[in-house]
Amino acid sequence: MVGLLIITHNNVGGALFDAATSVLGSCPLPFEILPISQNCDPEERLRKAQSYITKLHQPGDGVLVITDMYGSTPSNIATKLAADNVAIITGINLPMLVRIMNYPQLSLEMLANKAVSAGQTGVIEVETS
Repeated sequence: MVGLLIITHNNVGGALFDAATSVLGSCPLPFEILPISQNCDPEERLRKAQSYITKLHQPGDGVLVITDMYGSTPSNIATKLAADNVAIITGINLPMLVRIMNYPQLSLEMLANKAVSAGQTGVIEVETS
């Protein structure tokens, strides 16, 4: 099974994760959430992220890392985690997390594709009259 690591500013990832699990009841994937505060030590947070990657990769199916905004500290930390069997996606949103949790049996590549698709199609401008 693929592991899930969420790295975001403050508790953005935790709040979205809580919302997704309240919709679905639980998260079927092994997961960790790493909040990044404005005054954190990025090197310390990178070491923590690396330890989470090691822990989540134990089943051997890879780790999907999701961050909130490309080019930000969480994204920069995630980029340093790039390796075989680690996929990194930026732009976390609730549709993305719900989709990930609905397809825990998928391979890392297929799960990353589902996540990106859900994240994109979940953003809709609502027409009002």
